[in-house]
Amino acid sequence: MLKTQLDKYIEQYETADFIKDDPVQFIHRYKNKDDIEIAGFISSMFAYGKREVFIAKLNHIFNTMENKPYEYVKSFNYKNNNIKNCDYRFSKDCDLTEILKILNSLYSENETLGSLFKYYYLQKNEIWHMFQGVVDYFYAKADKTNITKGFYHLLPNPSKKSALKRLNMLLRWFVRKSNVDIGIWDFIPKSELLIPLDTHVAKIGRKLGLIKRNDNGYETVIELTDILKSFDPNDPIKYDFALFGYGINNKI
Repeated sequence: MLKTQLDKYIEQYETADFIKDDPVQFIHRYKNKDDIEIAGFISSMFAYGKREVFIAKLNHIFNTMENKPYEYVKSFNYKNNNIKNCDYRFSKDCDLTEILKILNSLYSENETLGSLFKYYYLQKNEIWHMFQGVVDYFYAKADKTNITKGFYHLLPNPSKKSALKRLNMLLRWFVRKSNVDIGIWDFIPKSELLIPLDTHVAKIGRKLGLIKRNDNGYETVIELTDILKSFDPNDPIKYDFALFGYGINNKI
C-alpha cells in the first residue's frame, strides 16, 4: 500500500515543473558537460538553509561568472578575481575563492570533476570512499591560511559520518536520468545511490515508519536507502521525489 502511494507521488513530482524551484535548475541552464559539472558542484555546496535565500545567492555567483562556469574556472585568477558578496551563512568569499582556485588547478591538468569522482569511485566501487577521496583532494590543496571553517561546511568530511545530503543530491542529479535528473555520469550504477537525507526527509521517513534510528547520520542514510531498495532495487533514490511529494501533500 505504501509503495503504491509513493509511486503515485513520483509520477506527480518527478516532472520538469519540479526544476524551477529546486537547486537542480542551475545544471539545466547548460549543455556543455564541463559547465554542468562545475555548476552542479557549486550549487550542491550552497544548497542548505532557506531555499529562496541560497537560490538567490547561487544566481549571484553564476552571474558573477557571466553564466560561463567552465570558462570562468579555466581562466580563474586567484589574486585578481571578482568574487564579492558571495558570503553565505557559514562560508565567506575566501572559501569559495579557494575552491575555485583548486578547480582551476584540476582543470588545468586536463582533468575534470567527473574524472576526479570516477578515479576515487573505481578504487573500491564504493560511494563513501569516493566522497572521502574527493573531499581529501580539496582539503590537501587548500591553503589553510586563506580559508575559514565555512570551507569545511561547503565540503564536509565523510569520516565524520554525517548524512552528506548535498553530495548525495549531487550524485542523484548526475547519475540518474529523468525529467529532473540529468544523468551525465555512467560510472556509478543508480542502484548504488544513497538517499539525500536532511531533517525534512528524515521526519517524513520516521512518520512513515521507514526509519527507526533517532539520529540523522550515515547509518540512517543506509537504513532508509535499504528500505527504498526493497521498493525498487534498480532505482531506489527515485523515492526522494516521493518523500518530497508526501511532505507537500501532508504539510509536513
